[in-house]
Amino acid sequence: MVKDRAMSELQKCFGARMEFGTAGLRAAMGPGVSCMNDLTIIQTTQGFCAYLEQCFTDLKQKGVVIGFDARAHPPSGGSSKRFACLAASVLISRGVPVYLFSDITPTPYVPFTISHLGLCAGVMVTASHNPKQDNGYKVYWANGAQIIPPHDKGIAAAIEQNLEPWPKSWDTDGALQSSLLNDPYQDIHREYCKTIQQHCFHRELNKNSEVKIVHTSVHGVGHIFVQAAFKAFDLHPPYAVEQQKDPDPEFPTVKYPNPEEGEGVLTLSFALADQEGATVILANDPDVDRLAIAEKQESGQWRVFSGNELGALLGWWIFQCWKLQKGEGKASIKDVYMLSSTVSSKILRAIAVKEGFHFEETLTGFKWMGNRARELMDQGKNVLFAFEEAIGYMCSPAVLDKDGVSAAAIAGEFVSYLASKNITLSHQLRSIYEEYGYHISKNSYFICHNQDTIKQMFERLRNYDGENSYPKECGGFAITAVRDLTTGYDSNQPDNKILPTSKSSQMITFTFANGGVATIRTSGTEPKIKYYTELCAAPGNRFWTASLFHTITIGRDVTINLEPVENRFKYVTIQIG
Repeated sequence: MVKDRAMSELQKCFGARMEFGTAGLRAAMGPGVSCMNDLTIIQTTQGFCAYLEQCFTDLKQKGVVIGFDARAHPPSGGSSKRFACLAASVLISRGVPVYLFSDITPTPYVPFTISHLGLCAGVMVTASHNPKQDNGYKVYWANGAQIIPPHDKGIAAAIEQNLEPWPKSWDTDGALQSSLLNDPYQDIHREYCKTIQQHCFHRELNKNSEVKIVHTSVHGVGHIFVQAAFKAFDLHPPYAVEQQKDPDPEFPTVKYPNPEEGEGVLTLSFALADQEGATVILANDPDVDRLAIAEKQESGQWRVFSGNELGALLGWWIFQCWKLQKGEGKASIKDVYMLSSTVSSKILRAIAVKEGFHFEETLTGFKWMGNRARELMDQGKNVLFAFEEAIGYMCSPAVLDKDGVSAAAIAGEFVSYLASKNITLSHQLRSIYEEYGYHISKNSYFICHNQDTIKQMFERLRNYDGENSYPKECGGFAITAVRDLTTGYDSNQPDNKILPTSKSSQMITFTFANGGVATIRTSGTEPKIKYYTELCAAPGNRFWTASLFHTITIGRDVTINLEPVENRFKYVTIQIG
């Protein structure tokens, strides 16, 4: 680049170091301090190790687990496996036992391993569903959940203090021969499949089910693990999309390897399902922590459920299974909890109100739900389920993070059960809304790479009619409350303050007089501005369309136009500026 005088590329690669946050690292693989490469992995792991040494006196007795996905970047020589081996080398050079998976694994296996073996921490090298050139470094703490403040700041500071590679940090050959290196692959895979069987409640029905299900791993690592999970539930193996079954870091059949994108990622799945006569499709993202589901409708068209709709379905199902397991009135429902993030549907709250269990809302991201779940479990509470609208589901407390493997198996049993009653997922969703109230939402995003533009837009919303004043009306509907998690402002609180805040990202929520809620926020891992809208109706109220907002104009900068069709917001456009 120097020879070619590619100054913009040089600035991009070396201008600013990657920032370590609660999501760890997520960036393109390539040269320079702003990219994922051998040196930045070593520097990050040295800082992480130094911080662990400060926090744990028994670090050298317990150790750390490291997993990796199948990502690779031939132009730079980087790969998830290479980065994982370097991280192991750094830790072993300091006498820390390392449980390094010998092969690719799903992200949920790392937090499972921490809890199962009682380790101090874990690292998963993955960029999840990001574009193929990206990679990431995701960190879990001893409680089995992703790190939250102040650990992110502590690790970031330790990285800055340990930038020069230690003498043996590069010695991957020596590390791989060390007695401190352990391979947990076989034991953890076996124990995981054994553990999730406690969530199987209809084994005989599963064995005899005639439901046909298609599964795609979207060129990720999920195929063998979802097949094994289905076997653990005695479900017939799902049909695998052959072109997407095996790991391929090029993701050749999709534009984005993210099943959250819906139909564009599922084209091959639709074709296979039509060919085999399957009525349900399950799709995992490349590191298998998310799950999307589609169902063939009576019209012959496919319906891809939103993350909020799947949260309603899976939450309802898991609660029914809990009642079946414990028996009506025999267990204390006051100890049962479900969680969701603040931008997700409030449907679990409605179910909780009617059924009598507890519902809690957390800040956005499974790092918050996982840590809160651990706190509740330590108090003897039973956390049945947690979800986020971005197709992430925690269906088992054995993994305090989103887990697409166990969710796939539980969904498979759910589908088989409904089929035995001649009920579809769509019909069951409608029944849930009829009983607990319609919760109609539309979430999406738009791309914005310019951080200055993003900051200016949010600042104008915060200073709409003068300094520190938010819009009071949007699209003709009065705004009754504003919550700004970036600044800590909440108009519903007596002192207008809320804790905790999330100063590292932008997020403002507007609540409307008609019951609508609209949130706009930035993503912590992608160059996206995301928006979330939902209208919640009371149980039995089927005339929800009469009170919907069709247009939301958030200040002078953001306009969201919504057109409701068949209990969903079908048409959405956003204008900025």
